Amino acid sequence: MLLGSHVGMSGKDMFAGSVKEALSYGANTFMVYTGAPQNTRRKSLKDLNIEKAHELMKEGGIETFVVHAPYIINLGNPVNADTYKLAVEFLEIELSRTAAMGSDTLILHPGSHVGEGFDAGLKKIISGLNSVLTADTPVNIALETMAGKGSEIGRSFEELAKIYDGVKYNDKLRICFDTCHVNDAGYDIVNRLDDVMAEIDSVIGLKNVAVVHVNDSKNERSAHKDRHENIGFGTIGFDALMRIINYAPFENIPKILETPYVPSPDDSKKSFAPYKYEIAMIKSGVFDPLLKEKILQA
Repeated sequence: MLLGSHVGMSGKDMFAGSVKEALSYGANTFMVYTGAPQNTRRKSLKDLNIEKAHELMKEGGIETFVVHAPYIINLGNPVNADTYKLAVEFLEIELSRTAAMGSDTLILHPGSHVGEGFDAGLKKIISGLNSVLTADTPVNIALETMAGKGSEIGRSFEELAKIYDGVKYNDKLRICFDTCHVNDAGYDIVNRLDDVMAEIDSVIGLKNVAVVHVNDSKNERSAHKDRHENIGFGTIGFDALMRIINYAPFENIPKILETPYVPSPDDSKKSFAPYKYEIAMIKSGVFDPLLKEKILQA
């Protein structure tokens, strides 16, 4: 089972610190950003401590990790030319940084049409991807399934398939299957998982799913809100998430937790990472209703 979580990257250790954090959670894979997800400020690759990170990965038995593109990249913006230009140029930079760090997968939110309609946004996303992807691009872009809030594109498998259809080098495209987003978009992964998987297989192909984001949801199905919850404490539930984690076609791809930190009841400025405890719970296969209390007591 390839199981890990989002980890940070900061301080003097940088990427090496990311690996240390993942190992501290008992993970054998992880997801990282190449810099802050909210801005374009990036440290030079020589300052990321990449060689040391790879040494730690080898020592800890981690062979695979994935990178997430920053949220500020919006390839679907058909209104602001400067915003779109920045998105395309920065995506190209992130592809290079992902390759330099040693990953072959960059997860990307497809984009938002900012009120101009799906077709207008789709056209820009396809144009942007065609601008950065070549036959020799060493990194695959994994388009994330979206919850459908606002003007997000990618709220259905069909919308993602239309992106595939327009991209010349679509062999460089993959899918990141986010359980919370798929639930919030309206797919019944609790009661009809086999039907959902058959649908994604027929529309895009299960072989194209390269990453699973494992998140419970605070919302009922079809809410289109995208609010993650800790494993087993949301509307999807532990058993349904375990069926996805153990789904045979997903056996050899990274499963990444993006669940929320547990807030301190005594200090509003403090919260605690749940990943060590959630990973252990998932490995045990048994839901622990006292998980949050144990995190706070640790």
